[in-house]
Amino acid sequence: MAKQRTDDLLQLIRTLTQGEKRQFRLFAKRNSSSDDLLFLQLFDALDKKSEYDEASILKRIPSLKKEQLPNLKAHLYGQLLTSLRLLARGRNEDILLRENIDYAHVLYDKGLYRQALDLLGKTKERAVNGQFKSLAMEILEFEKLIEGQYITRSIEGRAQALSEQTLEIGQALSQTHEFSNLALQMYGLFIKIGFVRNERDYFFVREFFNARLPQAKFEELDFTGRVYFCQSHVWLYHICQEFAPCYRYAQRWVDIFSENPSMKGLHPVFYLKGLHNLLLALFNSLHDERFGMALHLLERYPQEVDFSQNRNVEGLYQLYLNIHQINAFYLSGDYEGGVKIIPKLASLLESNLYNWDSNRIMVFQYRIACLYFGNGEYGHAIEFLNKIINQKTIDYRADIQCFARILNLIAHFDLGNADLVEYQVKSVYRYLLHLEDLQQVQREVFNFLRKMPSTRPADLHKEFQYLHERLVPLQGDSYERRPFLYLDIISWLESKLENRSIKEIIREKTAMRLHRRS
Repeated sequence: MAKQRTDDLLQLIRTLTQGEKRQFRLFAKRNSSSDDLLFLQLFDALDKKSEYDEASILKRIPSLKKEQLPNLKAHLYGQLLTSLRLLARGRNEDILLRENIDYAHVLYDKGLYRQALDLLGKTKERAVNGQFKSLAMEILEFEKLIEGQYITRSIEGRAQALSEQTLEIGQALSQTHEFSNLALQMYGLFIKIGFVRNERDYFFVREFFNARLPQAKFEELDFTGRVYFCQSHVWLYHICQEFAPCYRYAQRWVDIFSENPSMKGLHPVFYLKGLHNLLLALFNSLHDERFGMALHLLERYPQEVDFSQNRNVEGLYQLYLNIHQINAFYLSGDYEGGVKIIPKLASLLESNLYNWDSNRIMVFQYRIACLYFGNGEYGHAIEFLNKIINQKTIDYRADIQCFARILNLIAHFDLGNADLVEYQVKSVYRYLLHLEDLQQVQREVFNFLRKMPSTRPADLHKEFQYLHERLVPLQGDSYERRPFLYLDIISWLESKLENRSIKEIIREKTAMRLHRRS
């Protein structure tokens, strides 16, 4: 546990900006009569070291004894959080609201009941307007406690008003919790089973959703309840791969914020997730123009809300921005433009500035490999695919693991590495045997690649044509469409059959889609 606390302290210090460090030093000195603070000296020592070195710290601070270190580190951690909280109160409405509740407690303990009620009344109004209903309910309960002690002539009407407010907010909270629980359960279901693979999966997911769907209508819900209503429905249609209704609910989600612009700053995570799901639905539906409009909303968000001091929101924004900028290159077939953003993204992944989990990093590695592959840079594609294939932990995202291996075989095939393809086919075959949900598309592609090393050059065109004929009908199968989202194998086959680059094929298809919709 001691090592964990030390690691936590170091990690917290590593996240501090120069401004936050400066503020902490001012905060520490302002709140002490001594300029020679041990915990501030410890902070300076840790800030200058990339690794924890206890001997070096004790040498740097002669007045510090070894047995004091554990308590001093715990004290430093608490002081850092206090300083950061003071900085954050101006940027986080809920932190300011909680602070006001704490101030009201101080006034209450002093017996200053009227002052406490005045502060709670103003804070409650801000909480309700900002859709922080849980805090509003906490304030109401506190108000009722004080009113029970501080008797006024208006207590009868005041008691009725507080009772009605409690019932109203309590009902709104209950409805919101029901839909937030449903959204979380749908996410858990997705983690467990992934996308639907057949009719049995489809009906199971629908029954799972309908059995837990609350009775409240969208119009009856408050702001937060409506967001969770949309989120739970987006999960349903995302899992079922029904992109049209998924788009409708994601659009409604974003529209909620368009109708309440101030909420973009008060609830940035909700807004960014709504935009993310809208962009995913549009990408999966190949709606180029609408995708471009939604991406513009995402790109201009920093101009509407300043989240530069919020690492969590900044990390989420960068995550979604990079995902959908890459998707934009996929849609347009501009792989040449796409590979230009890779060095910056690869550097971001290497530093892991935003503490993205290994799943998200692996998805980016696959997306980068696809950009390189589409641009004909097969060697670079293989480099990033190997980062996925060589991972020791492979108990998650079997879909990405599978397609990384298949794309790796295709890249080696395009490089003319016939011997290597023949060798790796056996390894990939052993891996695929362990997958329970191997789809027809994956089977067809793998069987094709397995035959390639022994196929005569004169017969290659015929094999390409045969695989193309086998795969095209599967594009219309709702349970087989998922593999085409990971790997545009049809365009690759057509590039071989027509002796053109894959990006030419995709650009042509994009132009045809836009022409049909104009």
